[in-house]
Amino acid sequence: MSEHIEYVARTVRPYAVTGGRVRSARSDLPLEALVEALPDAVSSQGLPPERRAILQHAASTYISVAELSALLHLPIGVIRILVSDMSDHQLVRVHTSQPVEVNTGESPALSLSVLESVLNGISAL
Repeated sequence: MSEHIEYVARTVRPYAVTGGRVRSARSDLPLEALVEALPDAVSSQGLPPERRAILQHAASTYISVAELSALLHLPIGVIRILVSDMSDHQLVRVHTSQPVEVNTGESPALSLSVLESVLNGISAL
């Protein structure tokens, strides 16, 4: 089945997979967000091959949005839209980390995600 998915991913344009949409309600899902297939979703029928593949990969373990993009050979934006839609239809559950407030001695407190972004920027120099 995965061979068929790879073939479809290479022959179908990304905008066709998303119905022409480039954004969804939650298209800003982080790359590290974990996707979990809900128990009833695995037996869903009539789903397009890309959505079936997402369910197949997320059925046995949590899988990140970035990993789904790599495995299905689809752009990250397309995966974000598909996962968001599937979450809205209660086929998958998405687990994201919430920013942790860190008291830096300054007012107001900076979130941990801001501090990580600064550190990553410095490391890139």
